[in-house]
Amino acid sequence: MVLVASYNIRKAIASDRRRRPERILEILSEIGADIVLLQEADRRFGDRHSAIPLHLLTEHSPYRPVPYEMRPGSIGWHGNAVLVGPQVEIIRHMPLHLPSLEPRGAVLADVRAHGQALRLVGMHLDLSGLWRRKQARAILTELDHQPERLPTLLAGDLNEWRGGGCIRDFCQHHKPVTLGPSFHARQPVGKLDRIFVTPDIDVEESGVHHSALARNASDHLPVWARIRIG
Repeated sequence: MVLVASYNIRKAIASDRRRRPERILEILSEIGADIVLLQEADRRFGDRHSAIPLHLLTEHSPYRPVPYEMRPGSIGWHGNAVLVGPQVEIIRHMPLHLPSLEPRGAVLADVRAHGQALRLVGMHLDLSGLWRRKQARAILTELDHQPERLPTLLAGDLNEWRGGGCIRDFCQHHKPVTLGPSFHARQPVGKLDRIFVTPDIDVEESGVHHSALARNASDHLPVWARIRIG
């Protein structure tokens, strides 16, 4: 089985408005996922370097970032990043360019986890419902044009408060994973963070990670799914 988590880390800015990347790494340690898909993983201004300094990631966690290398000092693309643990092999990766009014993107990574091939898509969609649907369809089109079909997991912050819109688009060919509310972290009411899988993936367990640290580290709580491939 493979444990995958998705987490909007809000640029590692805690509830006290201070940047605390060490706390994010502590929360990832609590979860213990094999793979983590991050949103808002880069700083907003300036050179938009990673909100988690690379030396902290390598020295204080088991994770390494999938190397998209789109911007020096960043670990992802438009804030979307994929972290993999020591038992995960990176096979292939690419950024996905999305239609948008403001900078938006998604990332794709093909990996081998515990001997099983898995395709990952990390995303952070628009605040506008119209643009979310355009972005969802762009992602699905990219998946249709990949040279090889693989078991696929899509995850991220969809900014979708209701069950329709882009969620309906993803559900045409993917199964939604059962998750609770993850936003706002201190009093979760919104199911903004979502996970979808192709029918060849079985979800053994899933949920929202609640802990004292997570309630104060970002405005989102992490979500997770323990999956069996094939």
